[in-house]
Amino acid sequence: MSEVYAARRTRLRERCEAAGSEAALVSGDANVRYLAGGAPSGAALLVGPDQDVLFCADDPYADASVGRPAEDLRVVVLPTPEGDPAVAGAERAVAAKVGSLAVEEHHLTVARHRALRSVAPGLRLADLGTAVEQQRMVKDDEEISSLRIAAEIADHALGELLESILVGRTERHLALELERRLIDHGARGPAFPTSVGSGPNSGLVGHPPSDRRVEEGDFLSVCLGADYRGYRSEVARTFVIGTSPADWQIELYEQVFAAQRAGREALAPGAAYREVDRAARLVLEGAGHGERLGPRIGHGVGLEIGEDPRLAPSAMGKLDACVPVTVDPGVHLPGRGGVRIDDTLVVRPEADGGPELLTITTKELLAL
Repeated sequence: MSEVYAARRTRLRERCEAAGSEAALVSGDANVRYLAGGAPSGAALLVGPDQDVLFCADDPYADASVGRPAEDLRVVVLPTPEGDPAVAGAERAVAAKVGSLAVEEHHLTVARHRALRSVAPGLRLADLGTAVEQQRMVKDDEEISSLRIAAEIADHALGELLESILVGRTERHLALELERRLIDHGARGPAFPTSVGSGPNSGLVGHPPSDRRVEEGDFLSVCLGADYRGYRSEVARTFVIGTSPADWQIELYEQVFAAQRAGREALAPGAAYREVDRAARLVLEGAGHGERLGPRIGHGVGLEIGEDPRLAPSAMGKLDACVPVTVDPGVHLPGRGGVRIDDTLVVRPEADGGPELLTITTKELLAL
């Protein structure tokens, strides 16, 4: 894998050189991991004109679950854990006589930026912007393989939960059980805090599980994901508990399902982000739920949940092949509950069968 990380750093180096910077200092955790391999939280990576150096405040080999740095990297562990890897990187850039350094301003606090200035007063600092995030959007086969396994783990955990007795159990209990099952099936942990909403809480985005107990006739919405080797899946499903669904539940479910299907079908290389959002949004606006919709219909997934691209009405850009995204419309009716349906998919051209569905738990409205 070292050659993969080296190639990623070479692409970034070439981009920096084209923009007039001799080196780059990468400090966002996911960006460092993408370019360096395994790295502890808070590490910084100097992508230099001649040598790339990873600076860490903690031992980068202590936690095998985060992986190990690429073998071709020079690794520097700071003498005290209170040290700042980004500042150490700036000092190394000065020592290497770098004249201009691109930094991730959106990952630096004002105080940290001042610290860089103080140790490198003669160094011209430029903003690297979201160059690494943009580079991360298109995944290689190894990344997609990890995402595929993360999706399988989440599907397994959710499938096992559906086979258990749910009535009388609290949202919090169900969320904890799901997260335990993720780990049992090989996940490093949940990709994000698991959301379980029952009855009037169902369909709420990111609802933190409460002590409310599941009751007969409830909608139950579940949103979870697995972290496998740093790559994160996302899936959400909604069910009816213990009885045949009411007419309003069937109607709402069919509306959200139709919107989610429209969003999935709009995924294709060259499709505008906003058009994917629009495809799903139009269905729910036509059903009278326009005011209840969130700011976006989906987002990218990878080393982070909610990374680029954003599938939103104002989003600029077009999809490429091999970009993993979610399509996750939902509607919540205050006091009654709601529906969320969410899948992780990989954008593929029509010649390759269209979008690849990674999360395959049934989307049929089941009565559990």
